[in-house]
Amino acid sequence: MIELIPAIDIIDGKCVRLTKGDYAQKKVYGDSPKDMARRFEDLGVKRLHVVDLDGAKSKHIVNSKALEQIAEATNLIIDFGGGIKTDEDIHTAFDCGAAMVTIGSVAISAPHLFEEWIARYGADHIILGADVRNGMVSINGWKEDSTTDLFTLLDKYEGMGVKNVLCTEISKDGTLQGPATELYKTIMQRHPAMNLIASGGVASDSDIMDLDKAGIPAVVFGKAYYEGRIDIARLLHHNATVDSQN
Repeated sequence: MIELIPAIDIIDGKCVRLTKGDYAQKKVYGDSPKDMARRFEDLGVKRLHVVDLDGAKSKHIVNSKALEQIAEATNLIIDFGGGIKTDEDIHTAFDCGAAMVTIGSVAISAPHLFEEWIARYGADHIILGADVRNGMVSINGWKEDSTTDLFTLLDKYEGMGVKNVLCTEISKDGTLQGPATELYKTIMQRHPAMNLIASGGVASDSDIMDLDKAGIPAVVFGKAYYEGRIDIARLLHHNATVDSQN
């Protein structure tokens, strides 16, 4: 039973989606992240993925107020990412209501700090952001490609106790061309104990159901919902049916 995690990406306090991480290809879907979060909660989801795209670009948290407003207005479990580079940033994220934080760039550029955060906050509260382009991990709002390949990163941090990984195939993100299912299958084959969150390219209910059949634990989706291609109520019913059969 795959966990459904809608995404709210924020620029200038608005709900947006990019295509392939390109800030020049931005589409606004709402003026209020708080209201959008309430809509998701009303539909029955329990968890929300919030990305501070201004923060990712600026290399420090920018939209903490939006996070705080979402946390105050809903009971959603929020995982928050974008611009978390320092102790002050991660404190801000948790203080403003995040239950988990997604850390990508720091895991590459400052591994000792990332390891310290795992030890301090616990692996249940840290998600390794492994966003890939041509097999290599990208950082700093996908503006830079590192010299670290995906599986080297996963091998390293699973050995240090990381449990949760969010993997976005950048070439798929925002394209509505279907997820990188084969990549996610390979990750699960090599790291079956990890809680993998698939992200990028989801275009329909059937895409999510196919990920579920492939054994992927969780999926993040955004644009497909905003464009009316996903029926969350139908997917939750599907999950409930699968759960009752197990």
